[in-house]
Amino acid sequence: MEREIIVKKRDAVATRAAILAAAHQRFLRESYDSVGLRDIAGDARVDVALISRYFGGKEGLFRAVVRHDDKPDIFREPKSVDELPAFLAQLVVEDADEDLEKRMEMFVIMLRSASSPKAGAIIRDLVHLDVLGPLSELIGGDQGEFRATMLLSILMGVGVLRTIMMVDGFAPTDDDMAECAERFRCLFAAALTC
Repeated sequence: MEREIIVKKRDAVATRAAILAAAHQRFLRESYDSVGLRDIAGDARVDVALISRYFGGKEGLFRAVVRHDDKPDIFREPKSVDELPAFLAQLVVEDADEDLEKRMEMFVIMLRSASSPKAGAIIRDLVHLDVLGPLSELIGGDQGEFRATMLLSILMGVGVLRTIMMVDGFAPTDDDMAECAERFRCLFAAALTC
């Protein structure tokens, strides 16, 4: 009697996505140093060797998790420093709950793992590459990076209030949205000039 041998073809895209999803959940609940690759592999139901194959190891995987974003170049959208305050204000008031939740999960992952020397270096690198770098370039001048940091502080503070502390009185109705956007525009403009 012949046995039929079934060869399970690997779906690289699905495997990579399963590993990323499992790692995201692990890093959301635990710090970088507390998470093991075997834990992630078990959650993703893959061989641990595949993590190294797809991501090069734990550092590469962590980088992919915190970098995983639908809009990686969002802070490159404004084309002039004059557009920046209104652009940032619109980010605040028009932020969809789903997008805000994803960004705040990334913030929690970064915060939870920032004390790790390896994870901290990755986080600092990505924040400079994706946020502070583009904002500093746009702002320019001697104080460009300092002003970019001020803007990021305001954005992160609003995000923490809205998602972690569940305080969201910034734009309760559509009628108030324009006023709210204008107040945030003024706040961001002040951070650029002080």
